[in-house]
Amino acid sequence: MRRICRAPGRGTFRRWSRFFHCRFEGESICMYHRLQSPSQFHHLWIVLAIISAILLASCSTTPTTGAPTPVGTHMSPPTPPPHPAATSAPLPTPTSPSIARTIFLILMENHNWSDIKNSPSAPYINNTLLPMASYAEQYYNPPGIHPSEPNYLWLEAGTNFGIFNDAPPSANHQKTTHHLTTLLGRAHISWKSYQEGISGAVCPLTNNGLYAPKHNPMVFFDDVTNTNVPNSAYCIAHVRPFPELATDLQKHTVARYNFITPNLCDDMHDTCAPLNDSVKQGDTWLAQHLPPILNSQAYKDGGIVFITWDEGEGGDGPIGMIVLSPDAKGAGYSNTIHYTHSSTLRTLQELFGLTPLLGGATTAIDLRDLFKTFP
Repeated sequence: MRRICRAPGRGTFRRWSRFFHCRFEGESICMYHRLQSPSQFHHLWIVLAIISAILLASCSTTPTTGAPTPVGTHMSPPTPPPHPAATSAPLPTPTSPSIARTIFLILMENHNWSDIKNSPSAPYINNTLLPMASYAEQYYNPPGIHPSEPNYLWLEAGTNFGIFNDAPPSANHQKTTHHLTTLLGRAHISWKSYQEGISGAVCPLTNNGLYAPKHNPMVFFDDVTNTNVPNSAYCIAHVRPFPELATDLQKHTVARYNFITPNLCDDMHDTCAPLNDSVKQGDTWLAQHLPPILNSQAYKDGGIVFITWDEGEGGDGPIGMIVLSPDAKGAGYSNTIHYTHSSTLRTLQELFGLTPLLGGATTAIDLRDLFKTFP
C-alpha cells in the first residue's frame, strides 16, 4: 500500500494534535506522521479516543422534538374524550384516513322517538335493529325548524336558508355550492340520492305520485340541477330510483355516500292502505329493504347506516337516531347526549374528512359516542 501524507489541516480530521493527520484516498491510507517516542504514541491514542467520543455523541444525539419509536413497537395515539366540547373536537383533513368506506343515510318522517321505541307497530326496529344498534335517546330536529323541507336542507348544508315551507325547487333553489355533496365531489368521493318513486329519466324537480322533492335535498342546489333543468345530466346521474340500490350493492358499484328516501307511504309520512298504520308501514319497509344493505360487502367492509326522522311531531322531538355499523358500539348501546341534524352533518364530514364544516355543524357535537371506532 502506498502511503500518502498531507500537511495537517488538509485531511478529513482537523488539526487536533501535532502528531498525526489521516486521510482516505482511494484504497491508500496515510495513518500518521512518524512518532518520535512511546509517550507520543500514548498521546496519539488519547486524542483518537477523544475524537471518537465526540463523533459518536454528535451522531447519536436525540432531537429535542420527540423520542424515536422503538423498533417493533407502535405508539398509541391519544384517546379522544368521549364527549369533547364541540369547539375543540378534532377535525380530519380531506386526506385523513376514514373508518367509513360506505355510508347510508335513511330518512323517515314526522314521528317522535316515543312513537317508535317500544311500539308494537315497529317490531323490526325494536326487536331486530335496536338490540344490535347504537341509538340516541335525545336527538332533535334543529330548534323551531319545520316543516320537512328545511330539515332536509339542514342535513345537506347545516342551515335552512331561511326556508319554512315545502315549496318546490323552482321557488327555493339555492345558488350556493357550500353544501355536503359539493364537498364530496371536490374530494372525489362518490355519492347518490336514491329516491323511491322516481323514474330516473329526468332530474326529479316536481311532485310525482308518492315522490316529493321536499324529501330530496340535493335537487334544491343549482350546481346539482344546472339551475332547475329537468334534463341535467349531473342530476340524473346522481339522483336515482331506489330499486337501483339493490343492483349497485350486488355489483359492488354502490357510491360511498348514499342518501335514501322511501316514498310518502313507506317513510311513515302518510297513512296508507292496506296497513293504515304509518309506523307499521315504515317498519315493514325497513324490514324488507335494510337486510340487503346489512348483508352487503359495502356494509361489512367499514359501512355505516344512519336511520333518523326529519322532524318531531308537534315539536322538535326527541326523534330517533339509529346507528348500525361494524364500528358502532352496538348491542343496544344508547346515550342521552343532546344531538340535532347538525350533529349528523358534522359526523358525516368528519367520517369523510371534509372541510370546512358547514353551517350548524361548526358548533355541533358529533355522534362519536355511538361508535367504538371513530376518526
